[in-house]
Amino acid sequence: MSGRKPFHVLSGLMLSLIMTMAVGMTAVAGEDKTSSQEYLDSLNVGVATLLAPDVDDGSGVEAENDEGIEAIEEAGENGGEVVPENLLADNSASRIQVTEETVTESLQSRKTSEEEENKSDLVMADVQNALNVRAQADEESEKVGVLYKDCGGRILERKDGWTKLRSGDLVGWAKDEYLLFDEEAESLADEVGNLIVTIDTDALRIRREPSTESEVFALMAQDDELDVIEVVDDDWISVKYDSQIGYVSAEFVDLDFHIDEGETISSIKAREKAEAEAKAKLTANQGAVAVGADDTRLLAALIYCEAGNQGYEGHLAVGAAVMNRVRSGAYPNTIYSVIYASGQFTPALNGKVARVYGGNIPDSCITAAQEAINGATNIGTATHFRRAGAHEGIVIGDHVFW
Repeated sequence: MSGRKPFHVLSGLMLSLIMTMAVGMTAVAGEDKTSSQEYLDSLNVGVATLLAPDVDDGSGVEAENDEGIEAIEEAGENGGEVVPENLLADNSASRIQVTEETVTESLQSRKTSEEEENKSDLVMADVQNALNVRAQADEESEKVGVLYKDCGGRILERKDGWTKLRSGDLVGWAKDEYLLFDEEAESLADEVGNLIVTIDTDALRIRREPSTESEVFALMAQDDELDVIEVVDDDWISVKYDSQIGYVSAEFVDLDFHIDEGETISSIKAREKAEAEAKAKLTANQGAVAVGADDTRLLAALIYCEAGNQGYEGHLAVGAAVMNRVRSGAYPNTIYSVIYASGQFTPALNGKVARVYGGNIPDSCITAAQEAINGATNIGTATHFRRAGAHEGIVIGDHVFW
């Protein structure tokens, strides 16, 4: 009997391997459960027989297992099948159960993996103003940046009611209660995001019509970005440029969906510093100009005609634009000559300024005129203005200055 041990072990391993392969093939192919069960029964009977532990009855004879082995050998010689009933009852059912549970767990794991792959990693801020982003998932942790209203990012990690996200250069943790995920995040992104094109050539013509024969009214440099109005066709995309509609060749641009990004603390500090420097430059005193009382009143009358419905900042900006012209060698050097220059200020040419000059002028307009004459400005050295939206420049009130 002892001489059969190596065959016993080797055969058991081989049959176990065959059984495992058969189960996997059956599960994938989706075979009928009844036929699969019968096949598993037949495999497990043989494996159970070969792998069952030897039992010594005290007589030195390994009775049950030897009988099983001899029965299998005899069946192989006679071409039949002999299976001890005690082995079938004790082993096959439990082995089949384990195999089926393993297959089920494998399928469930695959389904979970597919669901995770299809799950969106988009996250959007759900706040009215701004959301603090921190270095760690803790309210006491260092603040590393800010995620503003309608800003979005990508999920890196989630735990304990916090989400680690990336939004542009900003990476940090934000509380889940102030964020949107999955369908809600996708819906908001579709609502607030916009398509942009990035120029992917040294210089690109913006044309007035979607045709290479159309007039060119601007050139854009590489990496410049423009908001998309419409993808006209495979060849042309309409874009916004200087409050106008233009067309660019789709061949030379990259099209992308843009969502506003958060800001790091370092970026916020740099921006605030730049804004402060720009404001200082815009408000630097330009130097007083000697004028008479009539000139002050005339300038106040023009300010009322051009910006009477605006606040003091708007009043001062109009007065400063006039005085910047007076100081410039490109214009006449008196307030009267600047205001009544041909084709410059419509209220002066149609008589409105003269009517206001002879009536009541609000004190705020007179104060703004006096300040502008003394060199005060909030538009730097700008000398032109018109209704906001008609030009790029410094927007104050209803006007843009440049």
